[in-house]
Formats: sequence, C-alpha cells, structure tokens
Amino acid sequence: MRDNTIIVGLDIGTTKITTVIGEVSPGGAVDIIGEGSVPSEGMKRGSVVNLERATHAIKQSVQAAERVSGVKVKSVFVSVAGNHAKAITSHGLAAIRRNQEINQADVDRAIENARAVPLDPNLEILHTLPQEYVVDGQEGIKSAVGMHGVRLEVDVHIVAGTAGPLLNLRRCVQEAGLQVEGFVLHALASGLATLEAAEQMQTTIVIDMGGGTTDIGVFKRGNLAHSASIPIGGEHVTADLAQILKIPMEEAENVKKRYGAALPELADQDLTLEITSANGVLHTISAFELSRVIKPRVNEIYGLIRDEIDQALGPVELVAQSVVLTGGAAQLRGAVDLARDRFRLPTRLGRPRGIAGLSDIVSGPEFASSVGMVLYGIGQDGKVPLSVFSGEQLQSQNQNAQGQNRGDSGAGRPVTGPSPSAGVPGQPAPLPEASKGPLVITTTPAVDSGKPAPPSKPKSNQPGLGDRLRKIMKDWF
Repeated sequence: MRDNTIIVGLDIGTTKITTVIGEVSPGGAVDIIGEGSVPSEGMKRGSVVNLERATHAIKQSVQAAERVSGVKVKSVFVSVAGNHAKAITSHGLAAIRRNQEINQADVDRAIENARAVPLDPNLEILHTLPQEYVVDGQEGIKSAVGMHGVRLEVDVHIVAGTAGPLLNLRRCVQEAGLQVEGFVLHALASGLATLEAAEQMQTTIVIDMGGGTTDIGVFKRGNLAHSASIPIGGEHVTADLAQILKIPMEEAENVKKRYGAALPELADQDLTLEITSANGVLHTISAFELSRVIKPRVNEIYGLIRDEIDQALGPVELVAQSVVLTGGAAQLRGAVDLARDRFRLPTRLGRPRGIAGLSDIVSGPEFASSVGMVLYGIGQDGKVPLSVFSGEQLQSQNQNAQGQNRGDSGAGRPVTGPSPSAGVPGQPAPLPEASKGPLVITTTPAVDSGKPAPPSKPKSNQPGLGDRLRKIMKDWF
C-alpha cells in the first residue's frame, strides 16, 4: 500500500480524455473525489499526433477534475493503448540454499532473471507482472515467500512500449504541468476495475472498446497473461454511418448512440428516421437498416479479437470461461449480445467496482480504465489489495453489480415502458412511446462558400437510401 493518499488516473483516448482523482482511506477503501472528461484532441489510435492540442486537452481534463475535488494534481498515472505496446512472457529461475525459506529477495532475483531477455532497444518496459510460481516442480503457487525449496521458477508477463510514442505522451503531460508517476497498460487497468471475484479465479477475456482502438487483456486467475490491441474502435462505426448517411461525424455519433444497435433484430422495427444531409437532401432509413450498417463493423472487431486469441493462446472457447466487455463503445445496444454469440461464452458489460465517493459519476464502462489506474496505484505487481473490496463496501458493490447485471441482460432490447436507465450518463435514452413513424433529424448545412447551391431534386427522384443500403449489404455478404 502506498503512502500517498491521493491517486490520479489520466486516460488519454482517441475520442475523450478523462481524469479521475481517488483518495485512499486508512482502511484501504478508495473514494472517488474528482472527475473531468473533455473531448480528445491531438490523439489518434493511442498515439500523439499534435503535441500542442493534446497538451491543451489534458490541461482541461485535469482542471475540471481539480475543480470538483478541490485538490491540486501534481502527478498522474497515464494509460497506454495502441499497437506500440508489446508484450511477451518470459521464464525466470533462482536457486535457493538448502534448508532456507524463500524470501522476497529470492523472488525478486527470479523476476529479474525473467526480465533479462533481449528486447528491441527502442522498447521501454512498462510492467513486469509475475504469473504463478513453481517451487521444486509444484505449480500454481500464488506467493512463494516463506515456502521451502531449492528451485524457484516464475513466469513473468513483460509489457513494453515503443519509446517514441511514450516520450510524446510524457512530454504532453509534463507540459501540462504534471509528472508521470507511471504508464499503465489500458487493458490491465480495465481488468483491475471490472473483474469480479469469481472471474479472478478463472480465465476471463477483458475487451475494452474505445473510440480509436480496442484493447484486449486475457486474465488467468487474476493475472494478466496476454494483451493486445486492435486499431479499430467505436469511431469506425460512426465513420461508416457518416459516410453512408452523408452527415457530419458528430451527428452520426448521436444517431448511433440513440437509435443504433449491433443486432438488427434488437432495433425498433417501427422506427423510421428522416435525415436531412448538409446539402439539403432528405434520406429515409429505418432503425433496422441502420443496424444492418453497424453490425458488420462490430462483427469485424470481434472477429479480429478471436483471430488474435486463437493465434496466441488457442481457440477462444477452450481458453476462456467468460468475457467482460467494457469501454465507451461497449454501450452500443446489442454489443454484449453480439459478443456472446460471436465468442460463444458468457458475456457481460463490465463497470468499475471497488470504489466509493462519487462512484455514480464514474459507474459507466467508459470509466473502467481511468478508475483502474487509481486502483493500480495502490496495488503491487498489477494486483489490487483485498482491503479495497472488503467489508460493507464490497457488499454494496455486489448489490449494485447484481442490479446492473439484470439491466445488462436486456441490453439492446426495445424499451416498452419506463426504464431505470433513463437519465443515466452514457446510456441510450429510451424512445418515447409516441415516437412511432418518421423521426426527422436535420444536420447543419455547410458554411456558404459564396457559390449558389445546386437545386435539390424532388424526393421522388432521389435514389432510395434503403435500396442503396440493401445493395451494400448484398455486396458485403
């Protein structure tokens, strides 16, 4: 347990930058006392592409969290995502003198030997995560300190990042007036925040669906055993809608969140959208056809995840017992249901747990990584102390999780009455019962360039958007 009672997680994503401030009580519980989220700038797929804009967005996010908490932030844990993070598993060995107990120095020696593997000089080690220890051939040992033996072995999951992108991230944070206390792998942080006790006793796949990337973490008995990143996320789904509907990305994002679904059968069959594009052309599309545009991209993401795990560890169905889906893009209606069908494993929506204070503000899946970095800050070797989940706090969290899981099991199904999720940040708003028939959405016309706009053709002469979508679907399938 660390001495400093204030821990700050800074999640620098492609679409959003989030700062979460946590305070550790003497008993080990974590209270969330501040949160600040702003649209991301200067980032693409986990890497900095514009230093000045990224630094400005980081300052805004941190200042927003400081205003809520009343605490001046000096240092932060920073998330690392994207393909520039690499991971390998290495084996370490240490000899123990006869008739002596294994002490922490022996464990450190075995881990250090595992770290002594040839790595690209352009890589910087982020994590050295011990898996399980083996003492004189006895496997499955969680902690070897205090045991007797003459041969100590350990498998270590080493996570490294490319030096260039890490230096750019560090520079942005430092120019924002902060110190980098440590870099934390995105998938590791999400797993620490969302995995429940039963899932920590088996092999669970944690999938964090962000805007520009999807991060994968395979946890075996609570230890991160495999990690990877796919350069496709929720922003690509939005781009598909913007391209086909000919509307700005912001409008496409709003349409996706309110009316989209990853499974067409979960879309409102009676809902029709009338969308006026920037050039004044009117398009009509049903919610069913809208979901048919969304499903192939989400299915592609899940397919790439399956390929990654199949190649690295073996068939998903034989490797893991469950899947936890988290991240902002995981809130898409039907995403959990499609993942359950695609992976053929029990799948649930992962939310941050083990926290108190302003827990309702950071209860959504999009806060999993930022909350996980706070929990990482009080832990050791990628472990969260049991005191975080002990006592009445754990009981309260379990009750909340049960209620949320009951709500998740119906995620994506049309709402027919009042919903407890109405008004919850990040959740799609239920459609009003009176909104049957066409729903009109008008996008802002482009700025006048001085040239006369071409006359709009009558609606009857416009090619039917539904017909074009059906042709696209036929080509895709």
